[in-house]
Amino acid sequence: MTATLTNTAPSSTTDQLTGVLLGAGHRREHGFWQRLISTEPFRRPAGVTPEERLSLAYERLRILNRSLDSGARLAADPRALAALHEWLGPVDPTLTTVAGIHYNLFLGSLLDHDAVGRRDLSDHLAMRRIGTYLCTEVAHGNDAASMETTATYDRARDGFVLHTPNSGAQKFMPNTSPTGGPKSGLVAARLLADGEDHGIRLFLVPLTDEARALPGVRVRRLPARMGSPVDHCLTSFDQLFVERDALLGAQDDGQGDLSSTRADRRRRFLTSIGRVIPGRISMSACAAGSARATLAVAVRYGGHRMISGARGTRTVPVNAHRTHHGPLASALATVFAMTLLHRRALDRWEVCTEEDRPAAERLVAVAKAWITWQARDVIVQCRERCGAQALLENNGMAELVTGVEGAITAEGDNIALYTKAAAELLFAADPDRWDTRPVGTAGDLADPYFLGRLSAAVEDIWFSRARERVLSASHDDELTRWNAGSGAALRGVEAHAYRQAAEAFAQARAGLPEGAARERLAELERLFALEWVARNSGDLLAAGLLSADQVTLLPDAVEELIAAVAAHAPLLVESFALPAELLADWPIAGPGYADAYDDPDGPWRAGAALASPGTA
Repeated sequence: MTATLTNTAPSSTTDQLTGVLLGAGHRREHGFWQRLISTEPFRRPAGVTPEERLSLAYERLRILNRSLDSGARLAADPRALAALHEWLGPVDPTLTTVAGIHYNLFLGSLLDHDAVGRRDLSDHLAMRRIGTYLCTEVAHGNDAASMETTATYDRARDGFVLHTPNSGAQKFMPNTSPTGGPKSGLVAARLLADGEDHGIRLFLVPLTDEARALPGVRVRRLPARMGSPVDHCLTSFDQLFVERDALLGAQDDGQGDLSSTRADRRRRFLTSIGRVIPGRISMSACAAGSARATLAVAVRYGGHRMISGARGTRTVPVNAHRTHHGPLASALATVFAMTLLHRRALDRWEVCTEEDRPAAERLVAVAKAWITWQARDVIVQCRERCGAQALLENNGMAELVTGVEGAITAEGDNIALYTKAAAELLFAADPDRWDTRPVGTAGDLADPYFLGRLSAAVEDIWFSRARERVLSASHDDELTRWNAGSGAALRGVEAHAYRQAAEAFAQARAGLPEGAARERLAELERLFALEWVARNSGDLLAAGLLSADQVTLLPDAVEELIAAVAAHAPLLVESFALPAELLADWPIAGPGYADAYDDPDGPWRAGAALASPGTA
């Protein structure tokens, strides 16, 4: 099946789709970041070393900071932090990493713990000192509550002694080198006082000056990580004394009383790592923004990369081939779903009450894992569609292929996030379901409502299997019982993410007026849903929720939608609202991509000069 590509469309259609993707207030919410990355300091450099790229990222961080009206306001606004990651991610993954650490984990934690005005933040707001965050240890990642770095209260000096007791307690991967300038860190450590363990607390600690680690602090660079260069380090403390006010959230009663109940310790630990939730939202935003940028470049490149047509009689764009535009059409449906699910999780988090906070946090975690995994698939697919060109650094994709791997691990490993969500959802009724009626087989595959109910049914199928396996496990050991059902439970969480994305699609479509934009979104919605139903058609057929005829019709229905979506691919990627300056930094995004490889001393130049009248 072939597709005719439509290169132009009424601007209102593009504008409406941009509003769907970025939100009704996207000019206010995203405009600053779009303008910032369009300026000269954020252009892609050529021929720089990894260390030069790292230094450039810190220079850009200071430029960004000078452009803000308030770094504290940015740190306190999860929506603004998400927008930062969404637009900086495709431009400079290193900058995105260090900016997220400084504004979210460092400044955000300071603001969350202490009353405004209690602590002088001027050095950090002006970036005379860059902030970092030291939580994970070599031997303790997802089990952060078990970390071993200690902060022992010294009553005589009324302060704390930070110490790293063994190799496994070294802080793992913080950006604590002197590169970029003097740094301070929030160090998560176990507070010990009078022989008692008072749980994990955060301490504000100066770490480096312009050239080296400060006395009592040991910093060693880790081996280079795949992808963008970040100054990830191992950091340890040797009996480092810090004043009492280094402790965040301290309630000084004048007598140095640091006692706390078990409930207090848990609450304080959760507060100490509370910035992980906005961090997960930011990881979703970064992955969605990077996937959109990569897909836009792949669609543009496929439109001007010409190859031989049938029997070599003419040349056609590579996008004209179903084998090429098919995967990109599917990626378009996925990228819209990713972006809409990100907005859904962000919206839910912003308005959640204490009562529904656990459900909002779970949606954020599930969305982060699903979106970053989907982004990896989309980015890799786009890289392949652009061939060897996309392996070169100057075309941007290679950096994003490896960069998304960092997002998959950052702010909680994806499998760990899915496992926690699975344990919560396994035996809990989900009140947030758009329909609980039986599906039946009378529905129409062209009806998005019917497809949405099938998506919910897939989730039920997998969680039912997981429950049966857990309950039927003969062994009394809790871990053994969980292992029996965990595989099916994780499939249930995946289905939960697809269902949430389907509902986000339906909500967005319902908010559009009749017209071309709604038609384009409906095509994407149906393609996303049908491909998921097709993946699970065997289970749905066995459960009596699809008929044999419907299963037979699925491949043709998917092919028709792929042709429909591919026909409007240029319009759809235009709705991503990527600045022209960003696209200009990636040579293959333009029709003159071959000019990036022109050689002023090439033989074609000499031939042209000889052919010109009056030249020697």
